Amino acid sequence: PAPRRAGMEDSMAAYAARSGMRRKDNGQLDVLHAVGGWRGLAETILPGFVFLAVLLVGNTLGTALLASLGTAAAFTVLRLAQRQSLVQAVSGVVGVGVCALFARATGEALDYYVPGFWINTVSFVGLGISLLAGWPLLGVFYGYIRGEGTQWRDVPVRLRAYRVATVMLMAMFAARLLVQVPLYFAGNLTGLGVARLVMGVPLYALTLWLAWLVSRPPEQIAAEQDGTEQDVTEQDDTEQDGAEQHGTERDSAG
Repeated sequence: PAPRRAGMEDSMAAYAARSGMRRKDNGQLDVLHAVGGWRGLAETILPGFVFLAVLLVGNTLGTALLASLGTAAAFTVLRLAQRQSLVQAVSGVVGVGVCALFARATGEALDYYVPGFWINTVSFVGLGISLLAGWPLLGVFYGYIRGEGTQWRDVPVRLRAYRVATVMLMAMFAARLLVQVPLYFAGNLTGLGVARLVMGVPLYALTLWLAWLVSRPPEQIAAEQDGTEQDVTEQDDTEQDGAEQHGTERDSAG
């Protein structure tokens, strides 16, 4: 029914608005903003990096866990001092705290990375459910920031494009599990730690960008192509004018 669909669309729009995704002035996806900016990158990467570095240098789990928690707590205090959202401020330290609890409970440094396996699994399943429900999640996000709303669901080509984009994000979560879980069971702490860092925010940002390109509307692709052709034409004209001017100067000198 129409009222039910309208309510669903409003909920999806509100969800997309809170996603942190937006377009830049040139119409491209602002990938840096989507991952929380430079501070978001630091808050995501540094606690895990500090944990691995301290553990490898000192070989003491307790010290590594405290260093990781301290790094996350420092970012939290900074956000609170700047009067930012309490949820945003504590979410990072809570995430690191859960990882630390897993490792502390078992006494195994490898278990610091176990919560990440569950997060990736849940994310993969959630994206799959969104596909089955006919609401591919990246379509909800990208459709909102592109101004398409949810009308893309009524256009088979656009629906298919957002399905492909969502499958790409699912593939990223699957790749994380396929690479990292075997490292965990092999007891390769260094390999797992490095894989977690490399396949974390950097891979996520790259996947979002590629999915954005794949799901571009036809008119956006045409506009980009026109812009490229115009730039090439202007460059050719400039080079031709320069060549003519150079020829004139040479003739005058002769």
